[in-house]
Amino acid sequence: MAKYSTGGIGGDSGGACELCGAEGRSLETVTVAGAQLEVCGECAEHGESDSDDDDRARERRRKAAQNTAKLDDARSVETDWEEGTDYEDDPLPYLVRGYGDRVEEARQAAGLQVDELATDAGIDEDDLVAIEQGRAARANVGGAAIEALEECLGVELAE
Repeated sequence: MAKYSTGGIGGDSGGACELCGAEGRSLETVTVAGAQLEVCGECAEHGESDSDDDDRARERRRKAAQNTAKLDDARSVETDWEEGTDYEDDPLPYLVRGYGDRVEEARQAAGLQVDELATDAGIDEDDLVAIEQGRAARANVGGAAIEALEECLGVELAE
């Protein structure tokens, strides 16, 4: 029996469409505005069939599972933070726009490879790569690396 009814006494539609009241038509169950109704074929277009509800529920469960997996991945990411290191002593300064390109151009002008410049500047090669790619902040590069590159290459990187 439907939750709501527009036909019949006592909520029994008596074989009539619960939306338009038409009698003698084949009825199907659809959800209209959250209520399950027995409606004729013409009124069925105003509702959603049970299979549509199943598809939407399945899609919501799939998206919920994806979001849970993303959260789990985010929790399991390894960081480059070293135990016992005080990162507050070596803050990354504000960098000029295009600092990565400046470093790469100066390195190439000096005829140095990435590993050679990293050794000359006394910094980690991964930090140098991150700087050249413009992702120093995301890679947790310290201010000392920026200062060493400025000195080694004779370029201004910090504002």
